[in-house]
Amino acid sequence: MIRKLSSGQYRLYSRKKDPKTGRRRNLGTFPTRGAAEKHERAIQFFKRH
Repeated sequence: MIRKLSSGQYRLYSRKKDPKTGRRRNLGTFPTRGAAEKHERAIQFFKRH
């Protein structure tokens, strides 16, 4: 899940909420949406391999 920040950067959040905090876990901040999408695909790949 990618959200745009007020600073103009994009942050990647986990899809599920963290049961400990009730919020989504921050998985990194990126300068462009493309970079965030690329990292999201990499995370999905490693979750399954």
